[in-house]
Amino acid sequence: MERLQKVIALSGYCSRRKAEELISLGKVKVNGKIVIEMGTKVDSMDYIEVEGHPIEQMEDKVYYLLNKPRGVVTTAKDEKGRKTVVDLVKTSKRIYPVGRLDYDTTGLIILTNDGELTNFLTHPKNNIEKVYVAKIKGLITKDEIRRLCNGVYIDGKKTSKAKAKILKIDKKTNSSVVELIIHEGKNHQVKNMFKAIGYDVLKLKRESIAFLTLDGVPSGEYRQLSIKEVKKLYGEKNNQE
Repeated sequence: MERLQKVIALSGYCSRRKAEELISLGKVKVNGKIVIEMGTKVDSMDYIEVEGHPIEQMEDKVYYLLNKPRGVVTTAKDEKGRKTVVDLVKTSKRIYPVGRLDYDTTGLIILTNDGELTNFLTHPKNNIEKVYVAKIKGLITKDEIRRLCNGVYIDGKKTSKAKAKILKIDKKTNSSVVELIIHEGKNHQVKNMFKAIGYDVLKLKRESIAFLTLDGVPSGEYRQLSIKEVKKLYGEKNNQE
């Protein structure tokens, strides 16, 4: 017997936190009856529906690392009919992206049907390191880099401390290339951090998440994570608990 919210997360439908929210809203049924008690336990014989969709319990987990190109949206489905990150991965499993990258942002994104791991990797309290390389308009200074590292205010809230360094200054094109390492993942965070110190981002790429990098994965291509890599991610998760 497992807790209902855990079973929903393991099915790949959503994260455990989202599952708890759906249960509290009365959007989950077990054997045809709405269940709102968070501690409810179910087994493999129970028929579970979430928002009217039946779920498969304990679906086999898959994990992909994609090098997202520009012009692809980070979602499972797009109302405007644009190509999504899910469209780029050939699999019979229902997968979804872990976190998001903007339409014009490139780089590393993980796709999986493991809701539990997704919740861990995206929650800011777990301090999962993400490395970005940004090309910005203008010649950034060391003082401004220090401001990024100490945190800047976005919508009245200060970002967590970060790491940053200048990779290149190009006076001819009036641009700079900066590496920025953050642990949060708010909407448009990197772009907004640079905007807070007076710079527009011209190009943005996510180079890594935790220990995972884009080595050997060209733009638009993907690979499956190895069992060793998945275990290492879960090892980081277990170290936080």
